[in-house]
Amino acid sequence: MRTHQRLPRRVAVTTASVLVAAALTPPAVLAAPDTGPAVKVNQVAYVPGLPKQATVVNGSGVPVEWSLRDASGTSVASGRTSVRGPDSSSGDSVHVVDFSSFDTPGTGYVLSVAGANSNPFDISADPLKRLRYDALAFFYHQRSGTPIQAQYVGDRYARPAGHLNVAPNRGDNGVPCRVSCGYTSDVRGGWYDAGDHGKYGVDTGIAAWQLVNEYERTLYVNGADRAALGDGKLAIPERGNGVPDILDEARWGVEFLMRMQVPEGRADAGMVRHKVSDENWTGLPLRPDQDPQPRLLSAVTTASTLNLAAAAAQAARVWKTIDPDFASRALTAARRAYTAAKANPTRYADPNDGNGGGTYVDNNVTDEFYWAAAELFTTTGSDSYRADVVGSSMFRGRGFEQGGFDWWWTAGLGDTTLALVPNGLPAADVAATRAAFAAYGDRLLGQAATQGYPAPAGGYYWGSNGVVANAANVLALAHDFTGQAKYRTGVYQTLDYLFGRNPFNHSYVTGYGERATRNSHHRFWANQLDPSLPIPPAGLLAGGPNTDLQDPVAQERLAGCKPQKCYLDDINAWSVNEVALNWNAALAWLSAWAAEKSGPSAPAGTTSPSTPSDPT
Repeated sequence: MRTHQRLPRRVAVTTASVLVAAALTPPAVLAAPDTGPAVKVNQVAYVPGLPKQATVVNGSGVPVEWSLRDASGTSVASGRTSVRGPDSSSGDSVHVVDFSSFDTPGTGYVLSVAGANSNPFDISADPLKRLRYDALAFFYHQRSGTPIQAQYVGDRYARPAGHLNVAPNRGDNGVPCRVSCGYTSDVRGGWYDAGDHGKYGVDTGIAAWQLVNEYERTLYVNGADRAALGDGKLAIPERGNGVPDILDEARWGVEFLMRMQVPEGRADAGMVRHKVSDENWTGLPLRPDQDPQPRLLSAVTTASTLNLAAAAAQAARVWKTIDPDFASRALTAARRAYTAAKANPTRYADPNDGNGGGTYVDNNVTDEFYWAAAELFTTTGSDSYRADVVGSSMFRGRGFEQGGFDWWWTAGLGDTTLALVPNGLPAADVAATRAAFAAYGDRLLGQAATQGYPAPAGGYYWGSNGVVANAANVLALAHDFTGQAKYRTGVYQTLDYLFGRNPFNHSYVTGYGERATRNSHHRFWANQLDPSLPIPPAGLLAGGPNTDLQDPVAQERLAGCKPQKCYLDDINAWSVNEVALNWNAALAWLSAWAAEKSGPSAPAGTTSPSTPSDPT
């Protein structure tokens, strides 16, 4: 495991921010978070036809009775628990309930064990079919440089455009370099990365890629539900333009990365700026259009440059018949970026550049080179890119020896493309790459099997829920490539964990579940600090348990926590409760796959677009 995986995605908020939060936040009650009922279930929905299990905190050394009741209170199933005993990840002593034999769809089920009742839950695939769109709606909410309109998000979430040089904004249309470079850049558009107003090359790259891959997968996997990702499925301004909405959204990220590329005739031409962010951290709450801080461009980095090379090369082939002009521009940008990165292979992010925007330090870009080469080779068939692919130490899935994928480890993204999209590699190489997904999937299933609250995770650090979601995506691809049911089962078991089968009986997805995250670290969705502002919309994935506890609130409230209990639903606990592009891209991919595999879909074209779900 690479040490920088445990580094924070950003640094602590400034003193001013802490003072603002302190002024608006009620006095803290310094108690450990409420862990909820002893019976921990997927409080959103178990999918019919799949295993259904729950975890129960119980110190008994012998099995105990359980009963499942429907919404009317009638017992519909019963049995005895299996004793599991002490669980190191949570510190709990637990039993497991398996009620898979009951498979009647319905709402309001309650599981009772030894006098304790679970939160209510459904047996249904419908919530997943909503979540695949709610998770994608996050990206429209996070758009920069354009108004977020009420007709798409509702009145509570509508806001003016941010960073368009309209007072008090300084604007993103002419941004100077943090260290003088002699010119300014127009870097409007793109997405705000997380709860702050920064826009970053590395997180934009993987997020845009994952949205496009979510669609591209449907072109090559038999039985994939392409219609579910078609035009008119999202509540965004571009719907109805003849282009799949998910691609319209992803294009916001790719176009922004292209604007971050240094133009010809300038020093470092072809390289990509690491980020554009505020000069100093701003306080909470603060809507984007009210941000008064000057905007600055950070230095170029090899990692951001390779993110552009990979994401733009992927876009070039996907948009080739949709918008040939955009595809051509994207391919030109990708080629320039890859050439520049090879000439500057060690331009790493400055770990001290953390005021006003996260650092995203990554001092090993071997994986990014492999990912970018894989995308360029698949798009162009060029022998030079092929040589870089087959000559990489990551080739044939070897990157999985070090882990799955996230912004800091992208080899698996290249493997996904090589295993999925026709590319001219020998069949044996494609087969070996697909086999690597299965082998890593087996490791993930083995990790989950050791836990009382099964999650395919080897550790809990900043953004652990994003890592867990991407691990489930590896399991999903392993199922695509092998057809083996164990990987499909592992995907839904992971959703159980994210939806409440965890030590807090807490759904980490906003708007989904009785005890769902509602106080995400965000400058606009800041109802906890200002009741006139909204809570987060439905479909956002919280960062999740983090043993490093990098913020003062988490340090105070969670000191000595067990790994899976290092979480707090508080807006100021930013090291555990922030939201981010890459985590929601992983959730969007995961929920779309899970919705597709959960049973028959509605006929194509019968679901009209609407505003996203109400997070009540």
